[in-house]
Amino acid sequence: MSASMINLFVNALGETLLMVLTSTFLATLLGVTLGILLHVTKPTQILAYPVGHHLLEVILNIGRSIPFIILMVALIPLTRFLVGTSIGTVAAIVPLTIGAIPFMARLIEGVLMEIPSGLMEMACSLGLTSRQIITKILIPEALPGIINSITVTMIALVNYSAMAGAIGAGGLGDIGIRYGYQRFDTTVMLATIVILVILVQLIQSVGNFLIKQYDHR
Repeated sequence: MSASMINLFVNALGETLLMVLTSTFLATLLGVTLGILLHVTKPTQILAYPVGHHLLEVILNIGRSIPFIILMVALIPLTRFLVGTSIGTVAAIVPLTIGAIPFMARLIEGVLMEIPSGLMEMACSLGLTSRQIITKILIPEALPGIINSITVTMIALVNYSAMAGAIGAGGLGDIGIRYGYQRFDTTVMLATIVILVILVQLIQSVGNFLIKQYDHR
């Protein structure tokens, strides 16, 4: 493989990391918040609000039902409004983030549902406020699961970013499509796959390490 192609891969890896890390950060901020809201607004929970819960559930279900490739196209006007263009690495962050938020929120909801109800009852009996229960009970108890949810979402975003590369987002997906597929270069295609596999393995390894650090069960 030539030096120019190696430089191309390095730049593409940087673009992929920019897309994945930025969208993961933004999706975590919003997804974790929405996941907590989705859980605590259930009829039997501390901030019971059935109407709001149902509305939020519908919105998240709609977001999850749209295939990412269609979501990217549908969000072109919003992407242009936010970043000034619908093509490129920065532009891809918008649909990547919006696509990951419902996915993350549902994962967080599932994690919170695993917290023993007896723990919540004890917290209520001690007179803790809803905010204290969320910050001192729910989040600390669910932290290993939250880290796992972020890890799963980040890996999904690696896959989404490769898909985004097919329609002008750059990154490793762009290299695989333009050089590996369109030019029938098997070496480039295999190299792209290997780099993506290594990237996913690294993300999972870091996630597993952090889960062990915070899991005191």
